[in-house]
Amino acid sequence: MGAERKWLFTLFSAVFLSLMLLLMSSFSAFSTPKVFPSLVHHGSHYPPAFAYFISGGNQDKDRILRLLLAVYHPRNRYLLHLGRDARDEERQALVAAVRAVPVIRTFGNVDVVGKADYVTYLGSSNVAITLRAAAIMLKLDSGWNWFITLSARDYPLITQDDLSHVFSSVSRDLNFIDHTGDLGWKESDRFQPIVVDPGLYLARKSQIFQATEKRPTPDAFKLFTGSPWVILSRPFLEFCIFGWDNLPRTLLMYFTNVKLSQEGYFHSVVCNVPEFKNTTVNGDLRYMIWDNPPKMEPHFLNASVYNQMAESGAAFARQFQLNNPVLDMIDEKILQRGRHRVTPGAWCTGRRSWWVDPCSQWGDVNTVKPGPQAKKLEGSVSNLLDDQNSQTNQCQ
Repeated sequence: MGAERKWLFTLFSAVFLSLMLLLMSSFSAFSTPKVFPSLVHHGSHYPPAFAYFISGGNQDKDRILRLLLAVYHPRNRYLLHLGRDARDEERQALVAAVRAVPVIRTFGNVDVVGKADYVTYLGSSNVAITLRAAAIMLKLDSGWNWFITLSARDYPLITQDDLSHVFSSVSRDLNFIDHTGDLGWKESDRFQPIVVDPGLYLARKSQIFQATEKRPTPDAFKLFTGSPWVILSRPFLEFCIFGWDNLPRTLLMYFTNVKLSQEGYFHSVVCNVPEFKNTTVNGDLRYMIWDNPPKMEPHFLNASVYNQMAESGAAFARQFQLNNPVLDMIDEKILQRGRHRVTPGAWCTGRRSWWVDPCSQWGDVNTVKPGPQAKKLEGSVSNLLDDQNSQTNQCQ
């Protein structure tokens, strides 16, 4: 009888263990992201891809991560830059948070700058880090078509499917860069003063200082100014980085001593080169609210202007305070993005629910499915292109 009980106990234990393993296996299959191989294809027969440079400073880790998830797509490339004023622990935490996202870990298309630079908004170090980012992107990935600059205080008003869909009908050599040759008061306030940015040569952050004398406006080339937030084509950036003409370097030397060089460097390069001056689209596709006359920064945006933002036809908006409730409204109503999740697109094949991320499973990442915001962005881009076509030279 003892032997029979021992045998039954062994049998029941084996059955119980098998059931537990089966349940654990089922739960694991249900909760763990399934990784389906999907090749990223680039070229004229596929939707365009974008290289995003997202920058921020001390304590901007959470802002940058949220922005990355909001603009993420497996076809794009991303470079994140936390300024040198951020602690190394914060930078390492950002790396860990990025690697913790399964789809990012699989496609490996997000990088974080390890040796960061100091950034002084008023100096020329902003142009330096942007050129460095473009050079890194050109080296890492041969497939992207446009380079987009964002700061930690920006946020998208469209999905990446919307953006790819609209830009699919745009010539891939165009540069979306708000610019003017009418310098006005900026000539004497921004361009003629000689400034020095210590962020370029000191191992500590320091504000710019200004020389007592001014310099005349150049006559060897024409100056242009505009928004520092740009969407630049790959051919134009290759020209700026590889520089088969000396003009990009000449202008870089000049803008090293300009108060707000990021508001004039790319604008002046593109408009002084015959090969590129007719590739400019005079708009930055950003929604911002400024004082009149404008101050150094636009207003902080909140829920009171949500409807205006959503209807604006802009691709991005600026600027937002950390975790302002209007960001949750954009996530819910426009991006349909869950908390701590990437913005879903046609590539996501998982079932949507509060416990399952639809982008934990994916199929063909080379397809896009635009949403309602695409029509609004399409209208904005169409109007800008009509303005471009109505003028023989955008860089007047």
